[in-house]
Amino acid sequence: MRDLKIYFHDILDSINLIEKYISGKKEQDFIDDIQLQDSVIRRLEIIGEAVKHIPESIRNQNLSIPWRQIAGLRDMLIHEYFGIKMSRVWKILIENLSELKNTIICLIVEKNDEDRY
Repeated sequence: MRDLKIYFHDILDSINLIEKYISGKKEQDFIDDIQLQDSVIRRLEIIGEAVKHIPESIRNQNLSIPWRQIAGLRDMLIHEYFGIKMSRVWKILIENLSELKNTIICLIVEKNDEDRY
């Protein structure tokens, strides 16, 4: 079984890459660029899969993050790829990623502190 910190870093690394990919882009740029969509969607899939490995106890301590919806987005991106609205994906990127990133950074710091003692 992978260490929990690895899942946290998978999420953080994916968020950082998404931020890099969409830096300076507007929604229409995203909608018009299939390669960009593919890159971002792959990273969202990784985030969603990693979230599934975060214990319920940690999720319950961070209720501001919609953990189930993140995991559900992963499932939708993989299994219902044909019905994805890129405008919805863009909205998720703009409105939700920064809060998730901040929470994951805090969880990494907490886990590092726990591991020291």
